[in-house]
Amino acid sequence: MRHRKDNKRLSRQSAHRKATLRNQVKALFLQEAITTTLVVAKQSRRLAEKLITMAKEDTVAARRRVYAILGERDLVKLLFGDIAKRVASRNGGYTRIIHAGKRHGDNAAMAILELTDRKEKEKKEPKEKKEKKTAKPAAKEGKKADAKAESGADKENVKSKKEKNVSDAADKEQANAETGDEKGFLGGLRKFLKQDKPE
Repeated sequence: MRHRKDNKRLSRQSAHRKATLRNQVKALFLQEAITTTLVVAKQSRRLAEKLITMAKEDTVAARRRVYAILGERDLVKLLFGDIAKRVASRNGGYTRIIHAGKRHGDNAAMAILELTDRKEKEKKEPKEKKEKKTAKPAAKEGKKADAKAESGADKENVKSKKEKNVSDAADKEQANAETGDEKGFLGGLRKFLKQDKPE
Protein backbone atom coordinates (compact mmCIF):
# COMPACT_ATOMS: atom_id res chain seq x y z
CA MET A 1 0.00 0.00 0.00
CA ARG A 2 1.08 3.56 -0.74
CA HIS A 3 -0.21 5.34 2.34
CA ARG A 4 1.29 8.87 2.71
CA LYS A 5 3.93 8.22 0.02
CA ASP A 6 3.21 11.15 -2.25
CA ASN A 7 6.65 11.95 -3.65
CA LYS A 8 8.08 10.73 -6.95
CA ARG A 9 11.08 8.45 -6.98
CA LEU A 10 12.53 10.09 -10.14
CA SER A 11 14.04 6.69 -11.09
CA ARG A 12 16.71 7.15 -8.43
CA GLN A 13 17.58 5.68 -5.09
CA SER A 14 16.78 7.83 -2.07
CA ALA A 15 20.27 9.35 -1.60
CA HIS A 16 20.55 10.22 -5.28
CA ARG A 17 17.05 11.68 -5.29
CA LYS A 18 17.77 13.91 -2.27
CA ALA A 19 21.03 15.11 -3.84
CA THR A 20 19.25 15.91 -7.12
CA LEU A 21 16.56 17.98 -5.41
CA ARG A 22 19.11 19.73 -3.20
CA ASN A 23 21.19 20.72 -6.24
CA GLN A 24 18.12 21.94 -8.09
CA VAL A 25 17.11 24.16 -5.18
CA LYS A 26 20.64 25.53 -4.78
CA ALA A 27 20.69 26.48 -8.46
CA LEU A 28 17.23 28.04 -8.13
CA PHE A 29 18.29 30.28 -5.25
CA LEU A 30 21.48 31.34 -7.05
CA GLN A 31 20.12 31.83 -10.58
CA GLU A 32 16.47 32.56 -9.65
CA ALA A 33 15.33 30.55 -12.70
CA ILE A 34 16.30 27.07 -13.90
CA THR A 35 15.21 24.81 -16.76
CA THR A 36 14.62 21.15 -15.97
CA THR A 37 12.11 18.38 -16.60
CA LEU A 38 8.56 18.96 -15.44
CA VAL A 39 8.57 16.14 -12.86
CA VAL A 40 11.86 17.28 -11.30
CA ALA A 41 10.63 20.90 -11.29
CA LYS A 42 7.48 19.92 -9.38
CA GLN A 43 9.45 17.99 -6.76
CA SER A 44 12.10 20.73 -6.44
CA ARG A 45 9.37 23.32 -6.02
CA ARG A 46 8.08 21.58 -2.86
CA LEU A 47 11.50 21.67 -1.20
CA ALA A 48 12.16 25.28 -2.27
CA GLU A 49 8.82 26.48 -0.87
CA LYS A 50 9.53 24.79 2.47
CA LEU A 51 12.97 26.38 2.73
CA ILE A 52 11.66 29.85 1.90
CA THR A 53 8.90 29.47 4.50
CA MET A 54 11.54 28.53 7.10
CA ALA A 55 13.67 31.51 6.06
CA LYS A 56 10.84 33.98 6.71
CA GLU A 57 11.28 33.27 10.43
CA ASP A 58 14.85 34.47 10.98
CA THR A 59 15.97 32.42 13.99
CA VAL A 60 19.11 30.44 14.73
CA ALA A 61 17.12 27.19 14.70
CA ALA A 62 15.65 28.00 11.26
CA ARG A 63 19.09 28.86 9.90
CA ARG A 64 20.47 25.54 11.19
CA ARG A 65 17.62 23.57 9.62
CA VAL A 66 18.13 25.28 6.27
CA TYR A 67 21.91 24.80 6.49
CA ALA A 68 21.36 21.07 7.12
CA ILE A 69 19.68 20.86 3.70
CA LEU A 70 21.67 23.36 1.62
CA GLY A 71 25.09 22.84 3.21
CA GLU A 72 26.47 26.24 2.16
CA ARG A 73 26.68 29.29 4.41
CA ASP A 74 26.60 31.74 1.50
CA LEU A 75 23.33 30.28 0.26
CA VAL A 76 21.80 30.41 3.74
CA LYS A 77 22.83 34.06 4.01
CA LEU A 78 21.36 34.80 0.58
CA LEU A 79 18.10 33.03 1.40
CA PHE A 80 17.57 34.69 4.78
CA GLY A 81 18.91 38.11 3.81
CA ASP A 82 17.62 38.72 0.29
CA ILE A 83 15.03 36.19 -0.89
CA ALA A 84 13.04 35.97 2.36
CA LYS A 85 12.72 39.78 2.54
CA ARG A 86 11.44 39.96 -1.03
CA VAL A 87 8.65 37.43 -0.35
CA ALA A 88 7.81 38.63 3.17
CA SER A 89 4.35 39.84 2.13
CA ARG A 90 3.42 36.52 0.43
CA ASN A 91 1.72 33.62 2.17
CA GLY A 92 2.99 30.96 -0.24
CA GLY A 93 3.48 30.65 -3.97
CA TYR A 94 7.09 31.75 -3.87
CA THR A 95 7.90 29.87 -7.09
CA ARG A 96 6.19 29.29 -10.43
CA ILE A 97 6.49 26.60 -13.11
CA ILE A 98 6.29 27.56 -16.78
CA HIS A 99 5.96 24.76 -19.35
CA ALA A 100 8.74 24.84 -21.94
CA GLY A 101 7.79 22.23 -24.53
CA LYS A 102 9.44 18.86 -25.17
CA ARG A 103 13.11 17.97 -25.04
CA HIS A 104 14.72 16.80 -28.27
CA GLY A 105 15.92 13.25 -27.99
CA ASP A 106 13.69 11.64 -25.37
CA ASN A 107 10.63 13.93 -25.76
CA ALA A 108 10.58 14.68 -22.01
CA ALA A 109 8.32 17.52 -20.87
CA MET A 110 10.50 20.51 -19.92
CA ALA A 111 9.69 23.38 -17.57
CA ILE A 112 11.19 26.59 -16.20
CA LEU A 113 11.16 26.81 -12.41
CA GLU A 114 11.62 30.38 -11.20
CA LEU A 115 11.10 32.58 -8.17
CA THR A 116 7.91 34.64 -8.35
CA ASP A 117 9.60 37.80 -7.06
CA ARG A 118 12.75 37.92 -9.15
CA LYS A 119 15.33 40.68 -9.09
CA GLU A 120 15.11 43.08 -11.99
CA LYS A 121 18.40 43.22 -13.82
CA GLU A 122 19.90 46.68 -13.94
CA LYS A 123 20.23 47.99 -17.48
CA LYS A 124 23.60 49.42 -18.33
CA GLU A 125 23.45 52.89 -19.79
CA PRO A 126 25.25 53.26 -23.13
CA LYS A 127 28.41 55.30 -22.99
CA GLU A 128 28.46 58.69 -24.66
CA LYS A 129 30.17 58.27 -28.01
CA LYS A 130 29.63 61.75 -29.40
CA GLU A 131 32.30 63.34 -27.22
CA LYS A 132 34.86 60.77 -28.27
CA LYS A 133 34.09 61.26 -31.95
CA THR A 134 34.73 65.00 -31.73
CA ALA A 135 37.94 64.49 -29.79
CA LYS A 136 39.42 61.85 -32.09
CA PRO A 137 39.70 63.82 -35.37
CA ALA A 138 41.74 66.58 -33.73
CA ALA A 139 44.09 64.05 -32.23
CA LYS A 140 44.32 62.21 -35.55
CA GLU A 141 45.15 65.43 -37.42
CA GLY A 142 47.93 66.18 -34.95
CA LYS A 143 49.30 62.68 -35.32
CA LYS A 144 49.12 62.88 -39.11
CA ALA A 145 51.02 66.18 -39.12
CA ASP A 146 53.69 64.71 -36.84
CA ALA A 147 53.89 61.62 -39.03
CA LYS A 148 54.25 63.73 -42.18
CA ALA A 149 57.01 65.80 -40.61
CA GLU A 150 58.81 62.67 -39.46
CA SER A 151 58.35 60.95 -42.81
CA GLY A 152 59.72 64.02 -44.64
CA ALA A 153 62.78 64.08 -42.42
CA ASP A 154 63.19 60.32 -42.79
CA LYS A 155 62.97 60.54 -46.58
CA GLU A 156 65.69 63.17 -46.66
CA ASN A 157 67.90 61.02 -44.41
CA VAL A 158 67.32 57.97 -46.62
CA LYS A 159 68.13 59.93 -49.79
CA SER A 160 71.36 61.29 -48.33
CA LYS A 161 72.38 57.78 -47.17
CA LYS A 162 71.71 56.33 -50.63
CA GLU A 163 73.73 59.08 -52.28
CA LYS A 164 76.61 58.43 -49.88
CA ASN A 165 76.48 54.69 -50.57
CA VAL A 166 76.50 55.27 -54.34
CA SER A 167 79.42 57.69 -54.14
CA ASP A 168 81.31 55.28 -51.84
CA ALA A 169 80.77 52.43 -54.31
CA ALA A 170 81.99 54.56 -57.22
CA ASP A 171 85.08 55.59 -55.25
CA LYS A 172 85.86 51.94 -54.48
CA GLU A 173 85.51 50.93 -58.13
CA GLN A 174 87.87 53.69 -59.21
CA ALA A 175 90.40 52.71 -56.54
CA ASN A 176 90.19 49.05 -57.57
CA ALA A 177 90.62 49.95 -61.24
CA GLU A 178 93.70 52.03 -60.47
CA THR A 179 95.32 49.41 -58.25
CA GLY A 180 94.25 46.47 -60.40
CA ASP A 181 92.45 44.76 -57.48
CA GLU A 182 89.07 43.86 -58.87
CA LYS A 183 86.85 41.60 -56.86
CA GLY A 184 83.43 40.12 -57.37
CA PHE A 185 81.47 39.24 -60.48
CA LEU A 186 82.06 42.53 -62.28
CA GLY A 187 85.77 42.45 -61.58
CA GLY A 188 86.02 38.96 -63.00
CA LEU A 189 83.96 39.99 -66.04
CA ARG A 190 86.26 42.95 -66.70
CA LYS A 191 89.31 40.75 -66.53
CA PHE A 192 87.68 38.31 -68.93
CA LEU A 193 86.79 41.07 -71.39
CA LYS A 194 90.25 42.62 -71.16
CA GLN A 195 91.82 39.30 -72.17
CA ASP A 196 89.67 39.09 -75.32
CA LYS A 197 90.52 42.61 -76.49
CA PRO A 198 93.31 42.70 -79.07
CA GLU A 199 96.05 45.09 -78.02
